[in-house]
Amino acid sequence: MLTLIEGAQIHSPAPLGQQDLLVADGRIAWMGKGLTVPADWPLTRVDAGGRYLVPGLVDPLAHITGGGGEGGFGFRTPELSAREALAAGVTTLVAALGTDSLTRSPAQVLGKVREFRAAGVSAFMYTGSYHLPVKTLTGTVESDIMLIPEVLGVGEVAISDHRSSAPTHDELARLASEARVAGLLSGKSGVSFFHLGDGRGALAPLRALRDGTDIPQRQLYPTHCNRNPWLFAEAIEWGRAGGWVDLTTSSFPDLLDDGERLAADALVALLAAGVPVDRISFSSDANASLPRFDGEGRLIELRCGQIGSLWQEVVAACGKGVALETALAVVTANPARALGLASKGTLGVGQDADLLLIDPDTFAIERVMSGGRWRT
Repeated sequence: MLTLIEGAQIHSPAPLGQQDLLVADGRIAWMGKGLTVPADWPLTRVDAGGRYLVPGLVDPLAHITGGGGEGGFGFRTPELSAREALAAGVTTLVAALGTDSLTRSPAQVLGKVREFRAAGVSAFMYTGSYHLPVKTLTGTVESDIMLIPEVLGVGEVAISDHRSSAPTHDELARLASEARVAGLLSGKSGVSFFHLGDGRGALAPLRALRDGTDIPQRQLYPTHCNRNPWLFAEAIEWGRAGGWVDLTTSSFPDLLDDGERLAADALVALLAAGVPVDRISFSSDANASLPRFDGEGRLIELRCGQIGSLWQEVVAACGKGVALETALAVVTANPARALGLASKGTLGVGQDADLLLIDPDTFAIERVMSGGRWRT
């Protein structure tokens, strides 16, 4: 089946003007104007009516098997469904374990990833866990990345957090090196994805890896960089030096009162500080536990990350004066590049047909296509 989307304002995420786009066999087959199609072709026409046509969202961190439980078993967050992801415009995501890697396991994450794939989401995963020694599927990070197609790298490894395992420099260096080499040998990113907490060390462990080893900085992908003022200040310097800066879109008022920045506000500040836009990404932290602790590390309250926050913060950023092209890049092209997913995150001939139709006035997501099929 062929689908011809006509009269769309295409954002690749760069604006390409009003064009038509042909989808065939799950990929973008043609873009332009005036395509002549034989009458006997099995073609479905969709009149975009000037709506924006943008890439499906790429989410670098979602806890699809749930996460957390810092307050006890009654605080465990629920699983995410593929239907929820697609309704939020997320057509590609990377799943990870959270704080609990004992009653939740990499095998459960892999099973859920494959469930998502069957439902039309391009789902991947990180091997490993918050804590070291990391949990794996095959016994080592290297073999997981090399032998399991869905595994892109290692994460979410916790640093600068009282919930971490306080990993040493040597442990982190060995882990990131193993992931990188496995990525090289398997044609994947081999990225190391790091959870940053409220610890005063902030990005110091990653700077030590950058400056004290031969691991390229692009292999180190820190998230939650908008979590607190001291971490955010270090993230500005990290980004100026060419490092990835990932901002978490899930938040709530009490966290903001404690010094967290909304992702949209953080994006504005990063751009104003001279961080290259192509080094910035958003992630939803969907279905993670979002805990608040007192000064002695006791839990005050816990809420659940929301996958819908990813697009909400894109819209919010545009409302703060960020160009649509820029706001789109942080949820499409940039994370796709960081994750080594060359066929994701942009619109062009040969790219996967993961598309969103957006109302240009309200920025509401009206339709979602993944793998060349309409899902909503």
